[in-house]
Amino acid sequence: MKDTLIKIALFINYFVFAILLNSVGSVILQVQSTYQVSESNASTLEGFKDLSIALASFLTASYIARIGYKKAMLIALAFVAFACFLTPSLNTFNATKLLFAAVGTSFALIKMSVYGTIGLLTTNEKQHISLMSFIESFFMVGILTGYFLFGYFIDNANPQSSSWLQVYYLLGSLSTVAFLLLWFAPLNESNIQNKTPNPSLSNLKELVGLASKPIVLVFILCAFFYVLIEQSIMSWLPSFNNKVLHLPPALAIQMSSILAASSAIGRLGAGFLIKKIKWIQLLSICLGLAAILVLVAIPMAKNTQTNVTGWGDAPIAAFIFPLIGLLLAPVYPTINSIILTALPTSNQGQMSGLIILFSALGGTTGSIITGNLFQCFGGETAFYFSLIPITILLLALLQLQKMHNKMTTNNE
Repeated sequence: MKDTLIKIALFINYFVFAILLNSVGSVILQVQSTYQVSESNASTLEGFKDLSIALASFLTASYIARIGYKKAMLIALAFVAFACFLTPSLNTFNATKLLFAAVGTSFALIKMSVYGTIGLLTTNEKQHISLMSFIESFFMVGILTGYFLFGYFIDNANPQSSSWLQVYYLLGSLSTVAFLLLWFAPLNESNIQNKTPNPSLSNLKELVGLASKPIVLVFILCAFFYVLIEQSIMSWLPSFNNKVLHLPPALAIQMSSILAASSAIGRLGAGFLIKKIKWIQLLSICLGLAAILVLVAIPMAKNTQTNVTGWGDAPIAAFIFPLIGLLLAPVYPTINSIILTALPTSNQGQMSGLIILFSALGGTTGSIITGNLFQCFGGETAFYFSLIPITILLLALLQLQKMHNKMTTNNE
């Protein structure tokens, strides 16, 4: 019970940043109309978000424990609240780029701190995976909420309207509430800070050395391709719904919530299933079914009607394809816990930085590739592309499992 308030604070932090980070798909759709930018140009928003995450995590991974997990999260929440309140008054495409850069930078601090804090609150691998899965599932609840928030502020009758920017006043207020909740949540970080050396060049060398370990390299490959898949679908699903399935903008965004809902259920379910079956079996089945779903659902997008007005007359593909989130969702929190629990507690902050760095690179790569495929070949071809990284990810997971088993045997 003594850790209840800090756990609630972690859930709320992830909830707020889930809305902000994954609004990129909604914003990609809206800036095409509001600011008259192309699909390929709109896809750069993912880069501003993810490359900011990558840069911030690389620069601070060796320092995060010395800064303090709680203090880092407070800084991040204050920074992003300021950016949210400023964005509507600027009202330009460049302003949205800067907003996502601020969100990305702040999330790097949040994610490293949350992952590090989970290590302080748990005592074994099963507890770690379970808490990680529950927190990540709440992240998906935030994404789900975000789709409805943005859909509410969009004016279907005037696609070029900037009324959707008013949502950032609400998001700035939520960030402020999250800041206050965290401020009053106690967290004992004395053990980790006492074991962490002063920041120096040697810390950066340790980070590079950590990244060169074979099991870490294979994990990095897994994380990169998972996020490439996830973000390419999540960031472009609203545009797919609008331009391929012919849904009105607000409905296109709101129906993308099915992906977030199925992902939340997938991660919540994984938190229970992982206690009963081997993680590699669960993830292999999920990825195999995900590939089958792509092959079944995308052909349904052909020849859909153009007079859709609501959920009741939306094409079946708008309901079926987003269920891929149910199958992909268990992968990320599971592999993160596998690699984090394989390392000493003192290395988990640095490992969190590497997770964020290569996840960000994967997200940017996936979104930009999908955006260009979307512009040149259409949305159906763009989403068929996901079959390639799904196959690579499955092969990498099998290799990760072999290396993890070997490490576990050697440590016994």
